[in-house]
Amino acid sequence: MSQTRTMPCTRTGTSLRSVPTGEGNISTRVSMETYPQIKICGLTLPEEAAATAQLGADAIGMVFYPPSPRHLSIVQAEQVAAALPDRVTRVGVFVNPEMDLLAEAIERCGLGIVQLHGNESPEWVAQISQRFDIQVIKTLFATRPPCLADAGAYAVSAFLVEAGKGLLPGGNAETWDWGGAAGFIRHYATALAGGLAPDNVLAAIAAALPDAVDASSGLESAPGRKDLKKVERFITAVRQSAAHFIGTGRRLRPVFALSDEPMTP
Repeated sequence: MSQTRTMPCTRTGTSLRSVPTGEGNISTRVSMETYPQIKICGLTLPEEAAATAQLGADAIGMVFYPPSPRHLSIVQAEQVAAALPDRVTRVGVFVNPEMDLLAEAIERCGLGIVQLHGNESPEWVAQISQRFDIQVIKTLFATRPPCLADAGAYAVSAFLVEAGKGLLPGGNAETWDWGGAAGFIRHYATALAGGLAPDNVLAAIAAALPDAVDASSGLESAPGRKDLKKVERFITAVRQSAAHFIGTGRRLRPVFALSDEPMTP
């Protein structure tokens, strides 16, 4: 299998190498507490993004895809990004994007990571990485292409895996057999997504042992609006998953934290 790689990046977000070790930063948490990194996706309001960051999210996802109820204009995304502390990585979520949109979003919103959620080819993904010198996460699906078996063709910093059910790209609040991704996760830095919510994320982590988790609709009060009590319960549950990694010999690999360290499968 091909190894994933990390593109060096100096944009806003926590670097596992450059930030001094100290209580509360991602470097200390990943290496010592051993629970997955947390991305909360689909934020649409600056105040909810700021509150989510304060609750402990490592990354915030902003969706640039008009059919989604969580879609943001560049101006809206700028406002969400501006509300976040520097330690939180800004992730732009795109579906088969044009280069001009990527360029504007990366520049104006201070994106640290681009997450590609469509049918982007390995060649197109490589062009994005090279042109913008930015970390890229590619989404792969359990039930449709691009599928988990396609991972070796992509040179990216990490993968996000989910079922691929529903009308829109994304989890569509659909749960699936998270444990079916466990073998894939052993080889690649991976965020687990798809139907994750406060009441099931601990079971999902136990089944798959991912490096990171990504949730959106399972934490909402309405499309695009986060229920902060659900967000808090979700983050608390993820933090309780550390026991599942004890004795596994696994070191969690950075997915949503900016790093120029090589990722090993």
